[in-house]
Amino acid sequence: MSEPSIFTRILRGEIPSEIIAETDNVFAIRDIAPKAPVHLLVIPKTERYRDVVALAAGDPALLAEVVGLANTLAVEHTGGDFRLIFNTGADAGQTVFHVHAHVLGGGLDEKSMNA
Repeated sequence: MSEPSIFTRILRGEIPSEIIAETDNVFAIRDIAPKAPVHLLVIPKTERYRDVVALAAGDPALLAEVVGLANTLAVEHTGGDFRLIFNTGADAGQTVFHVHAHVLGGGLDEKSMNA
């Protein structure tokens, strides 16, 4: 049995973080190492899917919920202009293998292009 991901530990309250939005299946937090003025993470509550490809194949409705919450947060925090990024695989920059979306906005620069 593998250890719970950092996101599961945040959701359980084992690691402090402010949950800024939540549905029955998805939650959102601020990234601890932001690459843009607004950098939020939208995360399914289940650890079942390691990346967006697995999520899309296994639960398209949950993927739609992730994107929907990302859009809602982008409207609230950036006026609706945003980048939505899913890193898939270590060579693509994925460091936590619990699928999550990066919502970036608020004036993007070169730093944010490498999220």
